[in-house]
Amino acid sequence: MKFMLAFIASLMSASLVAQPLMLVTEAEAKASMDAGGLPTPRSTPQPGAPRIELVSPDIKKTIAVPTKIEVRFQGNAPAEPKPETFKALYGAFKIDITQRLLGVAKVTKDGILVSDAALPSGRHQLLLTLTDTLGREAQHVVSFTVQ
Repeated sequence: MKFMLAFIASLMSASLVAQPLMLVTEAEAKASMDAGGLPTPRSTPQPGAPRIELVSPDIKKTIAVPTKIEVRFQGNAPAEPKPETFKALYGAFKIDITQRLLGVAKVTKDGILVSDAALPSGRHQLLLTLTDTLGREAQHVVSFTVQ
């Protein structure tokens, strides 16, 4: 009985310590870097498509982990962003990490906020996509380095 109580207590204390969300594994990051990353989209954005803005972190600097990720969406009236269409694709192979994000954050028509996210050291690229209520799609490529 003592063992069972100690085991339950250790599980509860471990779950109380918030761990950063690991967006990709080291193997996924290495495979993407080896493949050369995402090509930059050459298509012209649709007129009136929603905007996707990375508010945080500052990708002009090397990012330390864990880090806060905040993405803001903005629609063009009369259309509004459709949060259920948001996708986050990682690296050269466009690994869909949307569900990993949704495990710790909620996407709203205003954006998404992840308090503590982690990535392996190195260069990374994300392709963020979003559609509005008129069916117009926005894409935003984010490239950054993690120390």
